Amino acid sequence: MRLRALLDTDALGLRLLGGEDELDRPVRGVMTTDLRDPSRYLSGGELVLTGLAWRRDASDSEPFVRILAGAGVAGLAAGEAELGAVPDDLVEACLRHRLPLFAVDETVAFATVTEHVVRQVSGERAGDLAAVVDRHRRLMTSGPAGGGPEVVLDLLTSDLDLRAWVLSPTGRQIAGAGEPLAGPVGAALAGQHLAATRTGRRGPHRAEVAGTAYALFPIRTNGRGAPHGAPRDVRESVLSDWLLAVEADAGDWPAERLDLLQGVTQLIAVERDRRDAARTVRRRLAQEVLELVQAGAAPAEIAARLRVAAPVLLPGLGAAPHWQVVVARVEWAGGDTELPGGRVAQALLEEILVDPAVTGPDSADRIAVAHTGDEAIALVPLPAVAPAPAAGGAPGDEDADKPSGAPGDKGGERQERRDTALHAEALLATVREPLSAGLADDGRLTLGVSAAVHSAEGLRGALEEARHARRVAAARPGRVCAAGHHELASHVLLLPFVPDDVRRAFTARLLDPLRDYDRRHRAELIETLVAFLDCDGSWTRCAARLHLHVNTLRYRVGRIEQLTGRDLSRLEDKLDFFLALRMS
Repeated sequence: MRLRALLDTDALGLRLLGGEDELDRPVRGVMTTDLRDPSRYLSGGELVLTGLAWRRDASDSEPFVRILAGAGVAGLAAGEAELGAVPDDLVEACLRHRLPLFAVDETVAFATVTEHVVRQVSGERAGDLAAVVDRHRRLMTSGPAGGGPEVVLDLLTSDLDLRAWVLSPTGRQIAGAGEPLAGPVGAALAGQHLAATRTGRRGPHRAEVAGTAYALFPIRTNGRGAPHGAPRDVRESVLSDWLLAVEADAGDWPAERLDLLQGVTQLIAVERDRRDAARTVRRRLAQEVLELVQAGAAPAEIAARLRVAAPVLLPGLGAAPHWQVVVARVEWAGGDTELPGGRVAQALLEEILVDPAVTGPDSADRIAVAHTGDEAIALVPLPAVAPAPAAGGAPGDEDADKPSGAPGDKGGERQERRDTALHAEALLATVREPLSAGLADDGRLTLGVSAAVHSAEGLRGALEEARHARRVAAARPGRVCAAGHHELASHVLLLPFVPDDVRRAFTARLLDPLRDYDRRHRAELIETLVAFLDCDGSWTRCAARLHLHVNTLRYRVGRIEQLTGRDLSRLEDKLDFFLALRMS
Protein backbone atom coordinates (compact mmCIF):
# COMPACT_ATOMS: atom_id res chain seq x y z
CA MET A 1 0.00 0.00 0.00
CA ARG A 2 0.98 3.65 -0.38
CA LEU A 3 1.06 6.31 2.31
CA ARG A 4 -1.53 8.24 0.36
CA ALA A 5 -4.10 5.51 1.05
CA LEU A 6 -3.94 6.25 4.79
CA LEU A 7 -5.48 9.68 4.25
CA ASP A 8 -8.35 8.17 2.30
CA THR A 9 -9.49 6.12 5.31
CA ASP A 10 -11.61 8.37 7.54
CA ALA A 11 -11.70 5.83 10.38
CA LEU A 12 -7.98 6.36 10.99
CA GLY A 13 -8.35 10.07 11.69
CA LEU A 14 -4.92 10.94 10.27
CA ARG A 15 -3.94 14.49 9.29
CA LEU A 16 -0.96 15.23 7.07
CA LEU A 17 1.44 17.74 8.65
CA GLY A 18 4.20 17.59 6.02
CA GLY A 19 5.66 15.56 3.15
CA GLU A 20 2.87 15.78 0.58
CA ASP A 21 5.37 15.14 -2.24
CA GLU A 22 6.41 11.82 -0.65
CA LEU A 23 2.96 10.20 -0.28
CA ASP A 24 3.65 7.61 -3.00
CA ARG A 25 6.11 5.78 -0.75
CA PRO A 26 5.19 2.11 -0.27
CA VAL A 27 4.35 0.91 3.25
CA ARG A 28 5.69 -2.57 4.01
CA GLY A 29 4.83 -2.76 7.70
CA VAL A 30 4.07 -0.84 10.87
CA MET A 31 5.96 -0.31 14.12
CA THR A 32 5.02 1.40 17.39
CA THR A 33 7.86 2.85 19.44
CA ASP A 34 8.75 5.42 22.06
CA LEU A 35 12.45 4.57 22.07
CA ARG A 36 14.85 7.44 21.46
CA ASP A 37 16.80 5.19 19.03
CA PRO A 38 14.65 2.44 17.48
CA SER A 39 17.06 1.82 14.57
CA ARG A 40 17.86 -1.77 15.57
CA TYR A 41 14.21 -2.73 15.03
CA LEU A 42 13.78 -1.03 11.65
CA SER A 43 14.41 -2.60 8.26
CA GLY A 44 12.96 0.10 5.98
CA GLY A 45 9.51 0.85 4.61
CA GLU A 46 7.67 0.96 7.95
CA LEU A 47 5.04 3.41 9.12
CA VAL A 48 6.34 4.35 12.57
CA LEU A 49 3.77 5.19 15.28
CA THR A 50 4.92 7.11 18.34
CA GLY A 51 3.29 8.64 21.38
CA LEU A 52 6.21 11.10 21.75
CA ALA A 53 7.23 9.79 25.18
CA TRP A 54 10.85 9.93 23.95
CA ARG A 55 10.67 13.73 23.58
CA ARG A 56 11.89 15.71 26.61
CA ASP A 57 12.52 19.01 24.80
CA ALA A 58 12.75 20.49 21.31
CA SER A 59 16.35 19.32 20.79
CA ASP A 60 15.26 15.65 20.82
CA SER A 61 13.27 15.84 17.57
CA GLU A 62 16.17 16.27 15.12
CA PRO A 63 18.18 13.14 16.16
CA PHE A 64 15.03 11.01 16.35
CA VAL A 65 13.91 11.98 12.82
CA ARG A 66 17.45 11.63 11.46
CA ILE A 67 17.57 8.03 12.71
CA LEU A 68 14.22 7.22 11.07
CA ALA A 69 15.20 8.81 7.76
CA GLY A 70 18.52 6.97 7.77
CA ALA A 71 16.73 3.66 8.31
CA GLY A 72 14.49 4.34 5.29
CA VAL A 73 11.09 4.32 7.02
CA ALA A 74 8.06 5.26 4.90
CA GLY A 75 6.58 7.81 7.30
CA LEU A 76 5.97 8.89 10.90
CA ALA A 77 2.60 9.14 12.67
CA ALA A 78 2.64 11.02 16.00
CA GLY A 79 -0.18 10.73 18.55
CA GLU A 80 -1.76 13.84 20.03
CA ALA A 81 -2.81 12.24 23.30
CA GLU A 82 0.46 12.91 25.14
CA LEU A 83 1.14 16.58 24.29
CA GLY A 84 -2.18 17.68 22.84
CA ALA A 85 -0.60 18.64 19.50
CA VAL A 86 2.40 17.57 17.48
CA PRO A 87 5.28 19.96 18.37
CA ASP A 88 6.53 22.37 15.70
CA ASP A 89 10.13 21.19 16.17
CA LEU A 90 9.11 17.68 15.11
CA VAL A 91 7.28 19.06 12.06
CA GLU A 92 10.35 21.08 11.06
CA ALA A 93 12.72 18.13 11.52
CA CYS A 94 10.53 15.94 9.30
CA LEU A 95 10.46 18.63 6.62
CA ARG A 96 14.27 18.88 6.66
CA HIS A 97 14.64 15.11 6.21
CA ARG A 98 11.75 14.78 3.70
CA LEU A 99 9.93 12.38 6.04
CA PRO A 100 6.11 12.40 5.74
CA LEU A 101 4.48 13.25 9.10
CA PHE A 102 0.92 12.48 10.20
CA ALA A 103 -0.96 13.48 13.33
CA VAL A 104 -3.04 10.74 14.97
CA ASP A 105 -6.16 12.09 16.68
CA GLU A 106 -6.27 11.36 20.40
CA THR A 107 -9.54 9.46 19.92
CA VAL A 108 -7.87 6.91 17.60
CA ALA A 109 -5.93 4.04 19.18
CA PHE A 110 -2.61 3.03 17.67
CA ALA A 111 -3.97 -0.51 17.55
CA THR A 112 -6.59 0.67 15.05
CA VAL A 113 -3.96 2.11 12.73
CA THR A 114 -1.74 -0.95 13.15
CA GLU A 115 -4.55 -3.38 12.37
CA HIS A 116 -5.55 -1.44 9.25
CA VAL A 117 -2.00 -1.26 7.86
CA VAL A 118 -1.25 -4.93 8.57
CA ARG A 119 -4.55 -5.98 6.98
CA GLN A 120 -3.91 -3.89 3.86
CA VAL A 121 -0.28 -4.94 3.43
CA SER A 122 -1.05 -8.61 4.06
CA GLY A 123 -4.06 -8.51 1.77
CA GLU A 124 -2.13 -6.96 -1.08
CA ARG A 125 0.66 -9.46 -0.75
CA ALA A 126 -1.70 -12.39 -0.52
CA GLY A 127 -3.82 -11.08 -3.39
CA ASP A 128 -0.84 -10.42 -5.59
CA LEU A 129 -0.13 -12.95 -8.27
CA ALA A 130 1.33 -16.14 -6.86
CA ALA A 131 4.18 -15.63 -9.28
CA VAL A 132 5.38 -12.59 -7.35
CA VAL A 133 5.45 -14.55 -4.10
CA ASP A 134 7.25 -17.35 -5.89
CA ARG A 135 9.78 -14.93 -7.32
CA HIS A 136 10.53 -13.62 -3.85
CA ARG A 137 11.07 -17.16 -2.61
CA ARG A 138 13.32 -18.02 -5.55
CA LEU A 139 15.31 -14.83 -5.12
CA MET A 140 15.89 -15.64 -1.48
CA THR A 141 16.99 -19.20 -2.18
CA SER A 142 18.95 -18.51 -5.37
CA GLY A 143 20.47 -15.18 -4.45
CA PRO A 144 24.06 -14.11 -4.04
CA ALA A 145 24.97 -16.92 -1.68
CA GLY A 146 24.12 -19.37 -4.45
CA GLY A 147 25.78 -17.75 -7.42
CA GLY A 148 26.26 -14.03 -7.05
CA PRO A 149 24.17 -11.09 -8.30
CA GLU A 150 24.00 -12.59 -11.80
CA VAL A 151 21.52 -15.19 -10.56
CA VAL A 152 19.16 -12.51 -9.29
CA LEU A 153 19.46 -10.51 -12.51
CA ASP A 154 18.83 -13.62 -14.62
CA LEU A 155 15.54 -14.10 -12.76
CA LEU A 156 14.53 -10.52 -13.50
CA THR A 157 15.19 -11.12 -17.18
CA SER A 158 13.45 -14.48 -17.42
CA ASP A 159 10.44 -13.70 -15.17
CA LEU A 160 9.80 -10.01 -15.75
CA ASP A 161 11.58 -9.41 -19.06
CA LEU A 162 13.74 -6.72 -17.44
CA ARG A 163 17.36 -6.07 -18.40
CA ALA A 164 19.33 -4.98 -15.36
CA TRP A 165 22.91 -4.33 -14.28
CA VAL A 166 24.63 -3.75 -10.95
CA LEU A 167 26.97 -0.76 -11.21
CA SER A 168 29.62 0.73 -8.97
CA PRO A 169 29.54 4.46 -8.09
CA THR A 170 31.77 5.11 -11.11
CA GLY A 171 29.53 3.15 -13.51
CA ARG A 172 31.76 0.05 -13.69
CA GLN A 173 29.66 -3.07 -14.25
CA ILE A 174 29.69 -5.38 -11.24
CA ALA A 175 27.15 -7.84 -12.62
CA GLY A 176 24.65 -8.12 -15.44
CA ALA A 177 22.37 -10.51 -17.25
CA GLY A 178 22.99 -10.90 -20.96
CA GLU A 179 24.73 -8.22 -22.98
CA PRO A 180 27.13 -6.01 -20.98
CA LEU A 181 26.30 -2.36 -20.54
CA ALA A 182 28.56 -0.07 -22.57
CA GLY A 183 31.15 1.71 -20.42
CA PRO A 184 30.08 5.28 -21.36
CA VAL A 185 26.44 4.42 -20.65
CA GLY A 186 27.32 3.02 -17.23
CA ALA A 187 29.34 6.13 -16.37
CA ALA A 188 26.49 8.40 -17.49
CA LEU A 189 23.93 6.45 -15.42
CA ALA A 190 26.18 6.53 -12.36
CA GLY A 191 26.62 10.28 -12.74
CA GLN A 192 22.88 10.89 -12.95
CA HIS A 193 22.25 8.61 -9.98
CA LEU A 194 24.87 10.36 -7.84
CA ALA A 195 23.57 13.81 -8.78
CA ALA A 196 19.99 12.85 -7.92
CA THR A 197 21.00 11.25 -4.63
CA ARG A 198 22.97 14.34 -3.57
CA THR A 199 19.79 16.44 -3.95
CA GLY A 200 18.04 14.21 -1.41
CA ARG A 201 15.61 12.68 -3.88
CA ARG A 202 14.41 9.22 -2.95
CA GLY A 203 15.05 6.36 -5.38
CA PRO A 204 14.31 4.94 -7.81
CA HIS A 205 15.65 7.73 -10.00
CA ARG A 206 14.69 8.08 -13.62
CA ALA A 207 17.56 8.50 -16.07
CA GLU A 208 17.86 8.67 -19.82
CA VAL A 209 20.92 7.94 -21.96
CA ALA A 210 20.89 7.98 -25.77
CA GLY A 211 17.08 7.97 -25.81
CA THR A 212 16.74 4.92 -23.53
CA ALA A 213 15.02 5.25 -20.13
CA TYR A 214 16.43 3.58 -17.03
CA ALA A 215 15.26 3.21 -13.43
CA LEU A 216 18.10 3.52 -10.92
CA PHE A 217 17.70 1.87 -7.53
CA PRO A 218 20.24 2.55 -4.75
CA ILE A 219 21.70 -0.56 -3.12
CA ARG A 220 21.92 0.51 0.49
CA THR A 221 24.38 -1.11 2.88
CA ASN A 222 25.12 -0.37 6.50
CA GLY A 223 28.58 1.00 5.68
CA ARG A 224 31.88 -0.32 6.90
CA GLY A 225 32.45 0.30 10.54
CA ALA A 226 28.92 1.64 11.12
CA PRO A 227 26.59 -0.14 13.53
CA HIS A 228 23.59 -1.86 12.04
CA GLY A 229 20.84 0.61 11.26
CA ALA A 230 22.94 3.67 12.06
CA PRO A 231 22.27 6.55 9.65
CA ARG A 232 25.07 7.61 7.34
CA ASP A 233 25.81 11.00 5.87
CA VAL A 234 24.64 10.92 2.24
CA ARG A 235 28.07 12.17 1.16
CA GLU A 236 29.60 8.97 2.48
CA SER A 237 27.03 6.53 1.15
CA VAL A 238 26.60 8.10 -2.28
CA LEU A 239 30.28 7.65 -3.08
CA SER A 240 30.50 4.04 -1.95
CA ASP A 241 27.16 2.29 -2.53
CA TRP A 242 26.35 0.27 -5.65
CA LEU A 243 23.23 0.87 -7.74
CA LEU A 244 20.85 -1.29 -9.74
CA ALA A 245 20.15 0.03 -13.24
CA VAL A 246 17.01 -1.38 -14.92
CA GLU A 247 16.24 -0.65 -18.56
CA ALA A 248 12.68 0.56 -18.03
CA ASP A 249 10.65 3.57 -16.98
CA ALA A 250 9.41 2.76 -13.49
CA GLY A 251 7.13 5.80 -13.29
CA ASP A 252 3.97 3.77 -13.91
CA TRP A 253 5.01 0.53 -12.21
CA PRO A 254 2.60 -0.99 -9.68
CA ALA A 255 3.67 -1.08 -6.04
CA GLU A 256 4.22 -4.83 -6.21
CA ARG A 257 6.87 -4.54 -8.89
CA LEU A 258 8.65 -1.71 -7.05
CA ASP A 259 8.60 -3.83 -3.89
CA LEU A 260 10.14 -6.72 -5.80
CA LEU A 261 12.98 -4.55 -7.11
CA GLN A 262 13.60 -3.19 -3.61
CA GLY A 263 13.91 -6.81 -2.48
CA VAL A 264 16.44 -7.43 -5.24
CA THR A 265 18.58 -4.52 -4.01
CA GLN A 266 18.52 -5.95 -0.49
CA LEU A 267 19.79 -9.29 -1.77
CA ILE A 268 22.56 -7.63 -3.76
CA ALA A 269 23.50 -5.60 -0.68
CA VAL A 270 24.27 -8.90 1.03
CA GLU A 271 26.74 -9.71 -1.76
CA ARG A 272 28.32 -6.28 -1.41
CA ASP A 273 28.81 -6.84 2.32
CA ARG A 274 30.37 -10.24 1.58
CA ARG A 275 32.88 -8.72 -0.86
CA ASP A 276 33.75 -5.97 1.59
CA ALA A 277 34.36 -8.57 4.29
CA ALA A 278 36.69 -10.44 1.92
CA ARG A 279 38.81 -7.29 1.58
CA THR A 280 39.44 -7.09 5.30
CA VAL A 281 42.69 -9.10 5.18
CA ARG A 282 44.15 -6.96 2.38
CA ARG A 283 43.24 -3.75 4.18
CA ARG A 284 44.85 -5.02 7.36
CA LEU A 285 48.03 -5.98 5.51
CA ALA A 286 48.24 -2.53 3.95
CA GLN A 287 47.66 -0.87 7.31
CA GLU A 288 50.44 -2.90 8.95
CA VAL A 289 52.97 -2.24 6.18
CA LEU A 290 52.23 1.46 6.04
CA GLU A 291 52.44 1.84 9.82
CA LEU A 292 55.91 0.29 9.68
CA VAL A 293 56.93 2.57 6.81
CA GLN A 294 55.70 5.73 8.53
CA ALA A 295 57.30 4.71 11.82
CA GLY A 296 60.71 4.39 10.14
CA ALA A 297 61.00 0.65 10.76
CA ALA A 298 64.05 -1.24 9.54
CA PRO A 299 63.84 -2.25 5.85
CA ALA A 300 64.31 -5.91 6.83
CA GLU A 301 61.16 -5.76 8.99
CA ILE A 302 59.16 -4.09 6.21
CA ALA A 303 60.49 -6.61 3.68
CA ALA A 304 59.36 -9.49 5.89
CA ARG A 305 55.85 -8.04 6.04
CA LEU A 306 55.86 -7.56 2.27
CA ARG A 307 56.73 -11.22 1.79
CA VAL A 308 53.61 -12.07 3.76
CA ALA A 309 51.52 -9.64 1.71
CA ALA A 310 52.75 -10.67 -1.74
CA PRO A 311 51.00 -14.10 -1.92
CA VAL A 312 47.72 -12.50 -0.80
CA LEU A 313 47.92 -9.64 -3.27
CA LEU A 314 49.40 -11.63 -6.14
CA PRO A 315 47.82 -15.09 -5.83
CA GLY A 316 49.47 -17.68 -8.03
CA LEU A 317 52.30 -15.47 -9.30
CA GLY A 318 54.82 -16.12 -6.56
CA ALA A 319 57.39 -13.59 -7.81
CA ALA A 320 58.35 -10.62 -5.70
CA PRO A 321 56.52 -7.60 -7.14
CA HIS A 322 57.39 -4.02 -7.66
CA TRP A 323 55.19 -1.63 -5.69
CA GLN A 324 53.52 1.69 -6.28
CA VAL A 325 51.87 3.91 -3.69
CA VAL A 326 48.73 5.91 -4.41
CA VAL A 327 47.47 8.53 -1.93
CA ALA A 328 43.92 9.91 -2.08
CA ARG A 329 42.17 12.55 -0.03
CA VAL A 330 38.51 13.63 0.06
CA GLU A 331 37.84 17.09 1.44
CA TRP A 332 34.53 18.87 2.02
CA ALA A 333 33.77 22.58 1.84
CA GLY A 334 33.83 24.31 5.20
CA GLY A 335 36.33 21.82 6.65
CA ASP A 336 33.69 19.33 7.81
CA THR A 337 35.54 17.08 10.25
CA GLU A 338 32.60 14.89 11.31
CA LEU A 339 32.44 13.03 8.01
CA PRO A 340 35.09 10.26 7.90
CA GLY A 341 36.99 11.46 4.83
CA GLY A 342 39.55 8.67 5.07
CA ARG A 343 36.91 5.96 4.85
CA VAL A 344 35.24 7.67 1.88
CA ALA A 345 38.63 8.03 0.15
CA GLN A 346 39.38 4.36 0.87
CA ALA A 347 36.16 3.21 -0.84
CA LEU A 348 36.79 5.47 -3.81
CA LEU A 349 40.42 4.44 -4.17
CA GLU A 350 39.51 0.74 -4.11
CA GLU A 351 37.07 1.45 -6.92
CA ILE A 352 39.36 3.70 -8.99
CA LEU A 353 42.23 1.20 -8.90
CA VAL A 354 40.11 -1.60 -10.38
CA ASP A 355 41.04 -2.12 -14.03
CA PRO A 356 37.75 -2.40 -15.96
CA ALA A 357 39.55 -4.20 -18.78
CA VAL A 358 40.60 -7.10 -16.55
CA THR A 359 38.41 -10.18 -16.88
CA GLY A 360 38.04 -13.07 -14.45
CA PRO A 361 38.64 -12.46 -10.74
CA ASP A 362 38.03 -8.91 -9.59
CA SER A 363 41.32 -7.06 -9.99
CA ALA A 364 40.54 -5.36 -6.68
CA ASP A 365 41.74 -8.62 -5.13
CA ARG A 366 45.27 -7.30 -5.77
CA ILE A 367 44.73 -3.91 -4.18
CA ALA A 368 45.37 -3.11 -0.52
CA VAL A 369 44.07 0.24 0.72
CA ALA A 370 44.46 1.59 4.25
CA HIS A 371 43.12 4.84 5.61
CA THR A 372 44.23 7.20 8.33
CA GLY A 373 42.44 10.44 9.18
CA ASP A 374 41.27 12.03 5.93
CA GLU A 375 43.81 10.18 3.80
CA ALA A 376 43.65 6.79 2.04
CA ILE A 377 46.85 5.02 0.98
CA ALA A 378 46.99 2.17 -1.53
CA LEU A 379 49.83 -0.31 -1.77
CA VAL A 380 49.60 -1.59 -5.35
CA PRO A 381 51.77 -4.53 -6.43
CA LEU A 382 53.08 -4.78 -9.98
CA PRO A 383 54.25 -8.18 -11.28
CA ALA A 384 58.03 -8.51 -11.11
CA VAL A 385 59.85 -8.11 -14.41
CA ALA A 386 62.51 -10.54 -15.60
CA PRO A 387 64.28 -8.56 -18.35
CA ALA A 388 66.79 -9.96 -20.76
CA PRO A 389 70.28 -9.09 -19.54
CA ALA A 390 72.23 -6.46 -21.42
CA ALA A 391 74.87 -7.61 -23.85
CA GLY A 392 77.80 -9.03 -21.95
CA GLY A 393 75.94 -8.79 -18.67
CA ALA A 394 74.73 -11.45 -16.31
CA PRO A 395 71.30 -11.93 -14.74
CA GLY A 396 70.95 -9.79 -11.67
CA ASP A 397 73.04 -6.90 -13.03
CA GLU A 398 69.93 -4.79 -13.60
CA ASP A 399 69.30 -1.73 -11.42
CA ALA A 400 66.09 -3.22 -10.08
CA ASP A 401 65.86 -0.85 -7.15
CA LYS A 402 65.48 2.16 -9.41
CA PRO A 403 61.97 3.51 -10.13
CA SER A 404 60.48 3.08 -13.56
CA GLY A 405 62.29 5.28 -16.05
CA ALA A 406 65.17 6.09 -13.67
CA PRO A 407 68.70 6.44 -15.05
CA GLY A 408 70.43 3.09 -15.14
CA ASP A 409 67.34 1.06 -15.99
CA LYS A 410 67.97 -1.45 -18.72
CA GLY A 411 65.82 -0.75 -21.76
CA GLY A 412 63.68 -3.89 -21.64
CA GLU A 413 62.94 -3.55 -17.94
CA ARG A 414 62.21 0.15 -18.21
CA GLN A 415 59.78 -0.36 -21.08
CA GLU A 416 57.98 -3.28 -19.49
CA ARG A 417 57.59 -1.52 -16.16
CA ARG A 418 56.22 1.53 -17.90
CA ASP A 419 53.58 -0.66 -19.54
CA THR A 420 52.39 -2.13 -16.23
CA ALA A 421 52.73 0.90 -13.95
CA LEU A 422 49.82 3.10 -12.90
CA HIS A 423 49.52 6.54 -14.48
CA ALA A 424 47.71 9.33 -12.64
CA GLU A 425 45.55 10.69 -15.43
CA ALA A 426 44.73 7.23 -16.78
CA LEU A 427 43.23 6.31 -13.39
CA LEU A 428 40.70 9.13 -13.71
CA ALA A 429 39.90 8.82 -17.41
CA THR A 430 36.57 7.00 -16.94
CA VAL A 431 35.61 8.01 -13.42
CA ARG A 432 36.05 11.81 -13.35
CA GLU A 433 32.54 12.64 -14.63
CA PRO A 434 30.45 10.42 -12.31
CA LEU A 435 32.57 11.16 -9.25
CA SER A 436 32.33 14.90 -9.90
CA ALA A 437 28.54 14.52 -9.81
CA GLY A 438 28.73 12.70 -6.47
CA LEU A 439 31.09 15.26 -4.97
CA ALA A 440 28.70 18.01 -6.16
CA ASP A 441 29.61 21.54 -5.09
CA ASP A 442 31.10 20.78 -1.70
CA GLY A 443 33.57 17.91 -2.20
CA ARG A 444 36.98 17.34 -3.82
CA LEU A 445 38.99 14.21 -4.54
CA THR A 446 42.74 14.50 -5.15
CA LEU A 447 45.17 11.68 -5.97
CA GLY A 448 48.94 11.32 -6.06
CA VAL A 449 50.81 8.41 -7.66
CA SER A 450 54.40 7.39 -6.91
CA ALA A 451 56.95 5.76 -9.17
CA ALA A 452 57.39 1.99 -8.94
CA VAL A 453 59.92 0.71 -6.40
CA HIS A 454 61.35 -2.75 -6.01
CA SER A 455 62.47 -2.94 -2.40
CA ALA A 456 61.30 -2.16 1.09
CA GLU A 457 63.86 0.64 1.26
CA GLY A 458 62.00 2.46 -1.49
CA LEU A 459 58.55 2.44 0.09
CA ARG A 460 59.08 5.38 2.42
CA GLY A 461 60.26 7.54 -0.47
CA ALA A 462 57.38 6.31 -2.61
CA LEU A 463 54.87 7.29 0.09
CA GLU A 464 56.32 10.79 0.38
CA GLU A 465 56.46 11.06 -3.40
CA ALA A 466 52.76 10.13 -3.70
CA ARG A 467 51.85 12.65 -0.98
CA HIS A 468 53.78 15.42 -2.74
CA ALA A 469 52.07 14.54 -6.02
CA ARG A 470 48.67 14.70 -4.32
CA ARG A 471 49.45 18.20 -3.05
CA VAL A 472 50.31 19.22 -6.62
CA ALA A 473 46.92 17.84 -7.71
CA ALA A 474 45.19 19.74 -4.89
CA ALA A 475 46.58 23.02 -6.23
CA ARG A 476 44.73 22.49 -9.52
CA PRO A 477 41.12 23.47 -10.25
CA GLY A 478 38.43 20.82 -10.53
CA ARG A 479 36.49 18.36 -8.37
CA VAL A 480 38.64 15.32 -9.25
CA CYS A 481 42.37 15.84 -9.86
CA ALA A 482 45.48 13.65 -9.95
CA ALA A 483 49.23 14.08 -10.37
CA GLY A 484 52.03 11.60 -10.90
CA HIS A 485 55.62 11.29 -9.76
CA HIS A 486 57.00 12.51 -13.10
CA GLU A 487 55.57 15.96 -12.36
CA LEU A 488 57.73 16.34 -9.27
CA ALA A 489 60.96 16.67 -11.24
CA SER A 490 60.12 19.86 -13.14
CA HIS A 491 58.88 23.41 -12.77
CA VAL A 492 55.33 21.98 -12.84
CA LEU A 493 55.78 21.13 -9.16
CA LEU A 494 56.48 24.75 -8.23
CA LEU A 495 54.05 26.70 -10.39
CA PRO A 496 50.77 25.58 -8.70
CA PHE A 497 51.99 26.98 -5.38
CA VAL A 498 52.76 30.48 -6.68
CA PRO A 499 50.05 32.88 -5.35
CA ASP A 500 47.70 34.22 -8.01
CA ASP A 501 48.66 37.86 -7.41
CA VAL A 502 52.36 37.01 -7.83
CA ARG A 503 51.61 35.13 -11.05
CA ARG A 504 49.68 38.05 -12.49
CA ALA A 505 52.34 40.61 -11.58
CA PHE A 506 55.21 38.47 -12.93
CA THR A 507 53.56 37.64 -16.27
CA ALA A 508 52.22 41.17 -16.76
CA ARG A 509 55.65 42.75 -16.26
CA LEU A 510 57.26 40.49 -18.90
CA LEU A 511 54.50 39.75 -21.41
CA ASP A 512 52.06 42.68 -21.39
CA PRO A 513 54.45 45.00 -23.32
CA LEU A 514 54.77 42.32 -26.02
CA ARG A 515 51.03 41.69 -26.18
CA ASP A 516 50.31 45.42 -26.48
CA TYR A 517 52.87 45.75 -29.29
CA ASP A 518 51.42 42.72 -31.10
CA ARG A 519 47.92 44.16 -30.80
CA ARG A 520 48.98 47.50 -32.29
CA HIS A 521 51.41 46.27 -34.98
CA ARG A 522 50.45 42.61 -35.59
CA ALA A 523 54.10 41.82 -35.03
CA GLU A 524 53.75 38.29 -33.56
CA LEU A 525 56.39 38.89 -30.89
CA ILE A 526 54.81 36.39 -28.45
CA GLU A 527 54.82 33.68 -31.13
CA THR A 528 58.44 34.51 -31.94
CA LEU A 529 59.41 34.32 -28.25
CA VAL A 530 57.78 30.90 -27.82
CA ALA A 531 59.52 29.51 -30.90
CA PHE A 532 62.90 31.00 -29.92
CA LEU A 533 62.78 29.33 -26.49
CA ASP A 534 61.52 26.02 -27.94
CA CYS A 535 64.51 26.02 -30.28
CA ASP A 536 66.91 26.58 -27.37
CA GLY A 537 67.95 29.98 -28.76
CA SER A 538 69.11 28.60 -32.14
CA TRP A 539 68.77 31.38 -34.74
CA THR A 540 68.77 29.09 -37.77
CA ARG A 541 66.31 26.49 -36.40
CA CYS A 542 63.95 29.16 -35.11
CA ALA A 543 64.02 31.10 -38.40
CA ALA A 544 63.28 27.89 -40.32
CA ARG A 545 60.44 27.02 -37.98
CA LEU A 546 58.83 30.47 -38.39
CA HIS A 547 59.65 30.64 -42.13
CA LEU A 548 61.56 33.89 -41.59
CA HIS A 549 64.90 35.25 -42.73
CA VAL A 550 67.45 35.19 -39.90
CA ASN A 551 67.75 38.98 -40.05
CA THR A 552 63.99 39.34 -39.58
CA LEU A 553 64.19 37.03 -36.58
CA ARG A 554 67.04 39.07 -35.12
CA TYR A 555 64.99 42.26 -35.56
CA ARG A 556 62.03 40.69 -33.68
CA VAL A 557 64.19 39.39 -30.83
CA GLY A 558 65.82 42.82 -30.58
CA ARG A 559 62.38 44.41 -30.32
CA ILE A 560 61.43 41.93 -27.52
CA GLU A 561 64.59 42.87 -25.60
CA GLN A 562 63.98 46.59 -26.13
CA LEU A 563 60.36 46.42 -24.88
CA THR A 564 61.12 44.32 -21.81
CA GLY A 565 64.62 45.43 -20.89
CA ARG A 566 65.78 41.77 -20.94
CA ASP A 567 68.64 40.04 -22.78
CA LEU A 568 67.70 36.74 -24.44
CA SER A 569 71.35 35.70 -24.60
CA ARG A 570 71.34 35.39 -20.79
CA LEU A 571 70.10 32.16 -19.20
CA GLU A 572 68.33 33.98 -16.34
CA ASP A 573 66.24 36.09 -18.72
CA LYS A 574 65.41 33.07 -20.89
CA LEU A 575 64.23 31.24 -17.77
CA ASP A 576 62.05 34.18 -16.68
CA PHE A 577 60.36 34.31 -20.08
CA PHE A 578 59.87 30.53 -20.04
CA LEU A 579 58.13 30.60 -16.65
CA ALA A 580 56.03 33.62 -17.56
CA LEU A 581 54.71 31.84 -20.64
CA ARG A 582 53.90 28.71 -18.58
CA MET A 583 52.01 30.74 -15.98
CA SER A 584 50.11 32.92 -18.42
